[in-house]
Amino acid sequence: MASPSLVDSRASWIITIAALCCLGMTFGAPLIATVGLKAIAGEMGGARSVPALGGSLAWLGSALGGVMMGRLAHRFGVRWTVMAGSVSVCLGLFISTLGEPWLLYLGHGVFIGFLGMGGLNAPLYVYVSQWFERRRGSALALLSSGSYIAGVVWPLVFEHTIATWGWRATMMGYGVLEASVVLVLAMRFLRPAVDTSVRAADRGGGGRSTVFGLRPNTVFVMLAVAAFLCCIPMAMPQSHLVALCSDRGLPAAVGAAMLSVLLAAAFISRQAWGLVADRIGGLRTALISSVMQAAAVSGYLYVTEQFGLFTVSIAFGLGFSALIPAYVLAVREAFPAREAYWRVPSLMLMSGSGMAVGGWLAGYMYDQYASYDPAFFTGVLSNLANLVLLATLVALQFRWMRRTMAASPLR
Repeated sequence: MASPSLVDSRASWIITIAALCCLGMTFGAPLIATVGLKAIAGEMGGARSVPALGGSLAWLGSALGGVMMGRLAHRFGVRWTVMAGSVSVCLGLFISTLGEPWLLYLGHGVFIGFLGMGGLNAPLYVYVSQWFERRRGSALALLSSGSYIAGVVWPLVFEHTIATWGWRATMMGYGVLEASVVLVLAMRFLRPAVDTSVRAADRGGGGRSTVFGLRPNTVFVMLAVAAFLCCIPMAMPQSHLVALCSDRGLPAAVGAAMLSVLLAAAFISRQAWGLVADRIGGLRTALISSVMQAAAVSGYLYVTEQFGLFTVSIAFGLGFSALIPAYVLAVREAFPAREAYWRVPSLMLMSGSGMAVGGWLAGYMYDQYASYDPAFFTGVLSNLANLVLLATLVALQFRWMRRTMAASPLR
């Protein structure tokens, strides 16, 4: 067990960077099916839904697996779930190359998603949060950028390797590379976390029978539902921006560039949001970020020209990027550290489910109305419901803090 003196230390940041690299490698695995969609579909009957569903199952499996793997990480240590997860991703990629759609689904949904990404994503959020107190928001913001790094780096590599060696060789080669890198990083850097039980209780929660004056699980359900609701509109531009641009008369290349700009804005601003969260806390950061997201999503209903859509997309990237790490930080601030191993994965399951629903709902409503406007309007309504929950929680937190300060004896 590491010494409490290592909290917020240089060693904490080295561990965070190592965890970020693990996620950056692991999140590359499902992108092979995305980049190689046409090639994979061509060898599996021509249906593009086959590799597309494989990628979706990987992310759904990750959200579901995080709950179980979070408990295993709490019992046996995150190093072992990360190592097992990296090997599982490698096996999943090998299984996916065997040529049958059901094997692609098995490899991606169970081995890459449930056991692989599930063994890294949520457990590493909990693990890294244990190494910080004052700078926890910044650390979580950095860690949550792993998917962005993977999305920027690996598609360019996979496009070249698939064209040169084929998608099967790419999957097998990347599986070996991913397992090798993550195993080395886990063995070298993922030491046992600081024993949080010997430190002061987390702000707002440790050991209390109530949270903000309510039952702890009531507050947690409100947070989880808020995360689900905010991720519905969050998924819509990320999943359908290129198609939206095409519908409004812009070339597909412009839509792809717009999506890249959106993600770049999100990556850069997420680091700044981490500093904000360190100062004002997770709940208030989530509230501000959600307001910005709602305004940006509304912009897609009215803006049609290229410059305006770029502006709205940048605003959307700046807004939504704080939300996921802010929710995780809010859980760590409001509840005892000993409960993080199941509360954080459960919260991320809800947020991941919201992303899945949002991406699907936008496509479904477009099929019904031949326009994305009803979908984005529904997304705005979902975002407004999210704001009601977050504003209620912030008000409860503020009232609880005032009562606590009033009840504290003068020193």
